[in-house]
Amino acid sequence: QVQLVESGGGLVQPGGSLRLSCAASGSIFSIDRMGWYRQAPGRQRELVAGISSGGTTNYADFVKGRFTISRDHAKNTVYLQMNSLKPEDTAVYYCNAEIETFIRNVADYWGQGTQVTVSS
Repeated sequence: QVQLVESGGGLVQPGGSLRLSCAASGSIFSIDRMGWYRQAPGRQRELVAGISSGGTTNYADFVKGRFTISRDHAKNTVYLQMNSLKPEDTAVYYCNAEIETFIRNVADYWGQGTQVTVSS
């Protein structure tokens, strides 16, 4: 009954920008935290950025000053604005959210992932 759908990935040159979006839909009572993770081939999935229901943000050191996470509560959507992209940012980016449904179950949900490739 709950799903996350990401969009905005693609191919971009070094120094370029992309904006990722993730919209949650279904029987949602509330959303606590939302965040973005990424995973490159042969690497563990790692946190990129997170945002709480109150708007508090946290970022991995490797994206500070370049990426910005934000959310629109009315649309149940989280965004990741990525600027000054580097080849090492190449990965599959996954949306994650902690969601309480109308039957009061709380669980983590994941999107299917969107590919970001930074290459000249």
